[in-house]
Amino acid sequence: MPFAPGSNDDGFGDMSFRPDAGGGKPARPLTEEVAAVREEGLSARQLRTARRLAVKNGITAADDFEAVALLRRKGIDPFNASSPALSLVKGTPDDAGDEARVQLPQTVRKGEQLPAPQTYGEAQRAQEIIRIQQDIVRRRRRNFMMLMARLAVFVILPTIVAGYYYFAVATPMYATRSEFVIQQAEGQSGGLGSLFRGTQFATSQDSITVQSYLQSRDAMLRLDQDLGFKAHFSEPDIDPIQRLDPGATNEEAYRLYKKTVKIGYDPTEGIIKMEVIAPDPAISEAFSQALLRYAEDQVDNLTQRLRADQMTGARDSFTDAEAKVTAAQTRILDLQQQLGVLDPMSESSSAMGQISTFEVELQKKRLELQQLLDNARPNTARVEGTKGDIARLETLIGDLRNRLTVGSEDAASLAQITGQLRIAESELETRQQLLAQAMAQLETARIEANRQVRYLSLGVSPVAPDEATYPKAFQNTLLAFLIFAGIYLMLSLTASILREQVTA
Repeated sequence: MPFAPGSNDDGFGDMSFRPDAGGGKPARPLTEEVAAVREEGLSARQLRTARRLAVKNGITAADDFEAVALLRRKGIDPFNASSPALSLVKGTPDDAGDEARVQLPQTVRKGEQLPAPQTYGEAQRAQEIIRIQQDIVRRRRRNFMMLMARLAVFVILPTIVAGYYYFAVATPMYATRSEFVIQQAEGQSGGLGSLFRGTQFATSQDSITVQSYLQSRDAMLRLDQDLGFKAHFSEPDIDPIQRLDPGATNEEAYRLYKKTVKIGYDPTEGIIKMEVIAPDPAISEAFSQALLRYAEDQVDNLTQRLRADQMTGARDSFTDAEAKVTAAQTRILDLQQQLGVLDPMSESSSAMGQISTFEVELQKKRLELQQLLDNARPNTARVEGTKGDIARLETLIGDLRNRLTVGSEDAASLAQITGQLRIAESELETRQQLLAQAMAQLETARIEANRQVRYLSLGVSPVAPDEATYPKAFQNTLLAFLIFAGIYLMLSLTASILREQVTA
């Protein structure tokens, strides 16, 4: 340290404050200094601190007040905590005196004088203030010029370039707008489902489906195949930013398609709004008409599978019912042929009539036999003949009854035949009813399949504009300015925060 004091320097150079010293002012008597210290009203803690400091510096004092006075004579303030002499003095008293004691840090070497503070007059002070003000103005002007230069480079220049493109370079684009809604045909069915029939709630899914289709790659490829979407946007008259390369891929064309075909769906009203942009108004209208046709085809195809499934199911049901009716009729015919009975009811009626007739004859024969037996001497030949007739009638009636219920080994009974035929006839009747229902269902499905369920109603027809819709030069330039200004502001704030963090 160039200005560090020597080991024996107390900070006052060659000046002496003793009464017998030749230089400086004569010092006051020690008793007066001690009395002045007593009048200061020092605390006991301060006095103890002064005594310890006096011992460290090799000063012998009669009491604490004299120690304070002697320390002050030596140039040491015992009550200043920041004083180097108070906080950094080390060593113990030594007989060698001040030459054997080292005071740290050493700021002034022995024999060296500290520079005195420079004093200014009124004129010099005013000149210094003016110089400082001029320096502040110069720095502010420099900072302002740097700010304007940064704004010119990062905000104004890009905005000028964007404005030049929008006003002078960009190709005018024409937008054709149209609006349409998808409606549902009124049905005959009632109930809860009829409450939502024909409303936007019933066709919202169809509208969203059509919107998604018109914004898909399939619609773009179909439009390119029909009207040459890629070729039209690859013409050299279009500016390089909006122009499509002649050998562009489908993905590049699809990205341009999403920018030029804008479709929105309003769920509150159920209206689909479409805007088609092209460099030529006629082409824009043609593109819009083609997309409307695609939308109508998509609406027609929404329920085509459902209607086809219903028609197929009804046709299958009718075919199955018809085959089962034919099988039931064939079974009845087979039973009639096998059993040899055309009508079991007629056969039963005929058999029952014969049994009734033979029973009447049997009763007559029994009465006749009883009359013969009532004679005292009946005619034996007639009695035997009557008995033979009765036996034959009983056998015949038994055979007829067995034919009705029991049958024989060679032929089934009439009751069995009647039962089988009745079951077959009942099944035939049931199959005929099912066939009639299947036929009605088939006819209903055919009517529903031929009837259109969804309709695309065009609210706003596409009309070719006579003025360019895009680009909106002023709005786009203003938007570019705001974007560049926002980016510059974000970068500036980020740089300021990072600079503050690094500096801290």
